[in-house]
Amino acid sequence: MAELALALLLLLVGLVPAGAVWPQPQLVRESPGGGRCRLSPGRFRFGYGRLSAVGPGCAVLDQAFARYWRLLRDAGLRAPEDTRPWEPLCTELLVSVSTPHCDGFPDMDSVESYKLSTSDDLSLLSSESIWGALRGLETFSQLIWRDEDGTFYLNKTDIVDFPRFAHRGLLLDTSRHYLPLRAILETLDVMAYNKFNVFHWHIVDDPSFPYESAAFPELSRKGAYNPATHVYTLNDVKMVIEYARLRGIRVISEFDTPGHTRSWGPGAPGLLTPCYAGSIPSGAYGPVNPILNTTYQFMTELFREVSTVFPDFYLHLGGDEVDFTCWRSNPEIQAFMQQMGFGQDYTKLESFYIQRLLNIISSYGKGYVVWQEVFDNGVKVKPDTIIHVWRENSGPYQQEVARVTEAGYRALLSAPWYLNRISYGQDWQVAYQVEPLEFEGSLEQKALVIGGEACMWGEFVDVTNLTPRLWPRAGAIAERLWSNKTVRDLQDAYIRLADFRCTLLRRGIPAQPLFTGYCDAEYSGF
Repeated sequence: MAELALALLLLLVGLVPAGAVWPQPQLVRESPGGGRCRLSPGRFRFGYGRLSAVGPGCAVLDQAFARYWRLLRDAGLRAPEDTRPWEPLCTELLVSVSTPHCDGFPDMDSVESYKLSTSDDLSLLSSESIWGALRGLETFSQLIWRDEDGTFYLNKTDIVDFPRFAHRGLLLDTSRHYLPLRAILETLDVMAYNKFNVFHWHIVDDPSFPYESAAFPELSRKGAYNPATHVYTLNDVKMVIEYARLRGIRVISEFDTPGHTRSWGPGAPGLLTPCYAGSIPSGAYGPVNPILNTTYQFMTELFREVSTVFPDFYLHLGGDEVDFTCWRSNPEIQAFMQQMGFGQDYTKLESFYIQRLLNIISSYGKGYVVWQEVFDNGVKVKPDTIIHVWRENSGPYQQEVARVTEAGYRALLSAPWYLNRISYGQDWQVAYQVEPLEFEGSLEQKALVIGGEACMWGEFVDVTNLTPRLWPRAGAIAERLWSNKTVRDLQDAYIRLADFRCTLLRRGIPAQPLFTGYCDAEYSGF
């Protein structure tokens, strides 16, 4: 029976609805009487509506028009004169934006809703912001379909669309394996295709410190795998931020402390805690030393720079997986614990450090995201702190989300979406079936869940396998965070996601297959 069901599903892959979109829009209505037009890049243009508050010179949309025109061209659209000249021809998509803001950065409150109407000759896309226009352009590009003769068409369609969650993120780890700049930029492209809007850049960690700091250049000189080739210069970081901005994607950097800082030590003598074997230093070092004033002077200067380089309101400050073994071994820290009345509760020492760090960040007018341990350990944080749920400490992650929101904090979910964990078979289905609001809590609590992030940690991932491991699996999370809660049919999702994977191949992205089958345009990047 299972084999029969699978065979039927494979047959259905050839029956993808014309112009299926991933992630699925909130409302799609095709004209009941049919209606379609042919499309050719030589006869088609993107333009601004007459009443649009932005126009030529708006870099975000000017460059988006050029990108999507290239995607149409590279898809192999045939010239209209080579096909059916009696059929109507699609000639133009006019974009109208109602607010005249074009030079800023997207933020948590950016409006990404849009309305799209396609017809025989003129198609219209309207949105409140340029960010909504970007999402509509991606949808428009996916509405185009090809018949058996290779002619491309656009069906008469009306769409009203908006995201379910404001924060739809993807984490990349560039410390455990350095990712070349081109790999990060390609990831940003595919994030935009999936309507992700936050790039969580876990830029440094224990293994390496590839961020080239102007204030502390020794950090990367002594902490990067190779300070000449495996670093991100200030210009590199600026390029990533601008590349992301042009695609409506925020960049949130993470400098995780006090743990996960082994790579910081060589370039910042005195920052890490000396570990002891009995009464003698062992030569090893542990987390950041939380009892020294010099530690906080260092953090003040480093985060002054980070707050300037990364324009987003939020910084991710980590705070997870602090190993207390080294702190326990250090006699100066033991004495400090007694002086402060902490006893043997080292979570209080961690909280002491985190609280001082949060005060530093607040002094720069920044908000912060922290991993859930900061909340679990009772650190006093500002009411608008975002708690990032990633583990199951004392029960399923749903219980942690309930505790976080009951305390009045906003929650960000990643626990069920660690894409670096792989298994045989279609594990995208597990990620797809997660319901972020499936926990016991009031409507007020559920309103505090702002979204989630797919995470790709780098222990076993570098540039050679990053893209196929991410895509199209991350697309399952993209749809869960964008589309309506009722969009849950696995069979329908399989059909559309397999088709979207073929779209990615046509766009030059080596996305791995969901199962057996083929695409008309196979990947040709080898």
